[in-house]
Amino acid sequence: MDRGDLLLSAYRLGVRALSPLAPAFLKWRLSRGKEHETRWPERLGRAAHQRPGGRLVWLHGASVGESVALLPLIGALAARGDAVLATSGTTTSAKVLATRLPAGAMHQFAPLDLPAAVERFLDHWRPNALMIAESELWPNLLVEARRRGVPVFIVNARMSPRSFERWSKAPSVIGALLRRVDLVLARTPEDGERYSALGAPAALVAGNLKYDVPPPPADPAHLASLSARIGARPVWAAASTHEGEEEAAIAAHRALETRLPDLLTIIAPRHPERGEAIAGLARAQGLAVGRRSRGEPIEGAEIYLFDTIGELGLVYRLAGLAFVGGTLTDRGGQNPIEPAKLGAAVLHGPSTQNFAEDYALLDDARGGFEVADATALAVAVGRLLGEPAKLRAMGRAANEAVERQGGATHRILRALAHFEAAQATSQSSTAEL
Repeated sequence: MDRGDLLLSAYRLGVRALSPLAPAFLKWRLSRGKEHETRWPERLGRAAHQRPGGRLVWLHGASVGESVALLPLIGALAARGDAVLATSGTTTSAKVLATRLPAGAMHQFAPLDLPAAVERFLDHWRPNALMIAESELWPNLLVEARRRGVPVFIVNARMSPRSFERWSKAPSVIGALLRRVDLVLARTPEDGERYSALGAPAALVAGNLKYDVPPPPADPAHLASLSARIGARPVWAAASTHEGEEEAAIAAHRALETRLPDLLTIIAPRHPERGEAIAGLARAQGLAVGRRSRGEPIEGAEIYLFDTIGELGLVYRLAGLAFVGGTLTDRGGQNPIEPAKLGAAVLHGPSTQNFAEDYALLDDARGGFEVADATALAVAVGRLLGEPAKLRAMGRAANEAVERQGGATHRILRALAHFEAAQATSQSSTAEL
């Protein structure tokens, strides 16, 4: 047993000793709104559904972004007849998946990485394969999956330079984890090279699943109603915003209100529970505010808050111009592919490291544009709303740029088919011996 395996054994012993505290820990998280009030036992590996018969594939995404990226793969696996179990670790991701999973797929909360919870989960579900999105490597899960002969794949695999540097300082640990992964299917050549350098036994480049994700949905009746009520007003959206960015959007609105007196600014915060605080910021500037969470009318509102979950598809269909949040703060940016899929022109700040390739793609195609601050945001919004033809061309360029990047789902399925065929051949040869 090498040093990495010894460290994994020590980790497993340590968390096993802490296991009796798990229910109290989950109830503490429940009190903070971080666990589902009735489904938190799922985090201890207790199943809420019966396992269907036949082949079952388990796909795991940590939160909303990773889970949504798995949807094309989930749909393709379900379409070919596999039962699909999707797991995630956040209540928000569970709400989103509840409305977007296809027939033949079900959701459970992922078990905590405790030996008993993982064993209980695997005993019940008995997956034929496990696909983990991006970089969610939990020691007990990987050890138990390998012990039971469950093939493990990392799909849409991502390894940022910062994560690579950090893992490079613990080569024995990451090596021990990656030895228990059968195949890494990376988003980019750089991601694949980093995984290989850290010890992944096999890494292939398949592309980014997020480009295959259908646009976020919108209720047609709600879209028609809101569109009619907005009418011919100029409208733009600040979406997935974080603290500090709502102030920038409000400042941009104030800078433009004389020139565009009918301007409607939609704000969809990343964390909808901040709706009341954001409404207070706008009212303090003398602006009329409507809140969707309260059913308040959009007519007469200067700032309209989508302080709801799962309605970005509606926001991006209403506004052909979208500032994507997390980019004027140090958050690293939220997903710009969704507005581009719906033909919206994309504005963003300089902090884009979470989606660096995606923002660069949009900017290079002239479907995206960087703004440095609230002043630059107001200038860009005013210019584009004042030139509808230019705004439409920018939205088309954004849409075409992301559509050209599709195909990761097909490449992943093809790689998995090759892996399964090779595994079947190997097992047949062993049986003959």
